[in-house]
Amino acid sequence: MRFFPEMSREQAKMLSPLSLAFVGDAVYTLYAREKVIAASDAKNGALHAEATKIVRAAGQAVSADAIIGMLTEEEAGVFRRAKNAKTHSVAKHATLSDYKKATAFEALIGYLYLSGQEDRLKFLLKAREELCRE
Repeated sequence: MRFFPEMSREQAKMLSPLSLAFVGDAVYTLYAREKVIAASDAKNGALHAEATKIVRAAGQAVSADAIIGMLTEEEAGVFRRAKNAKTHSVAKHATLSDYKKATAFEALIGYLYLSGQEDRLKFLLKAREELCRE
């Protein structure tokens, strides 16, 4: 479901890396929740705990490492720009390195989603799933 028309790739690239990560976080969280719901009929607390394992910074850093070699030059540029962005905070339970990789991973997801590259987004998330088994 989309609430607004997709952006061009150039429009999406003009957004700040942290704005892309902001959207990517929401998209990835929805992905994780759908994945957990499809695999379990557990109660809310257990579902939340499982989804949290997927979306935490350390998990996203592992995901980033798994797919980094599959990125196009354009995607790698978005990833690199976000990884090098100046952040004003770090997650409580993450190293700075993991947090930067997680931010870059989320920015890539946000970029692909906003620019309407949903097939590519699904491909990378499926690859992440196969490589990370989480």
